[in-house]
Amino acid sequence: MNFQEIKESIRAEMPVKRYEHTLGVEYTAACLAMRYGTDVEQARLAGLLHDCAKYIPASEKIRICEEQHLGVSAYERKNPELLHAKLGAYLAEMRYNIHDQEILSSIVWHTTGRPGMSLLEKIIFIADYMEPNRNHAPNLGEVRKIAFEDLDICLRKILEDMVIYLESSGFVTDPMTRETLEFYRSSL
Repeated sequence: MNFQEIKESIRAEMPVKRYEHTLGVEYTAACLAMRYGTDVEQARLAGLLHDCAKYIPASEKIRICEEQHLGVSAYERKNPELLHAKLGAYLAEMRYNIHDQEILSSIVWHTTGRPGMSLLEKIIFIADYMEPNRNHAPNLGEVRKIAFEDLDICLRKILEDMVIYLESSGFVTDPMTRETLEFYRSSL
């Protein structure tokens, strides 16, 4: 499939609001890729595909992940919406014939992050958080400014805000998100 065919397929699988978000992530990822001197087309494709498994029902996400040996943690079993990231990478490879490991990895980690993220992983994680259609995240103006100044500081800020929001809302934070936050706190 070429880029336009993938875009049309993604549009057909998502509600309008999610598709608008997806286009926002694609656009923001391209902008960040230009700013930081990395492959713009790679960033666009990762942004376009990052939520391609979002609307698979929870039980189906678990079933496919188990069948394909993608691993399902205890936390993911309780919060199967998180599986859309690793399942999205699987679908990007199998359905859309994407074999670029940087793109696949950026899809896998766009929700929780991971310690020592690559440039593209950071770009997709940050673009997902701050794309132009988002308006509910705390400190969004500050995050958008910092994103074009220093990705690591921006990443740490987003992770801190995520953990504060999740804890104040009574949610348990994914262990990988907490581990990622600790990594970026200690490395900056």
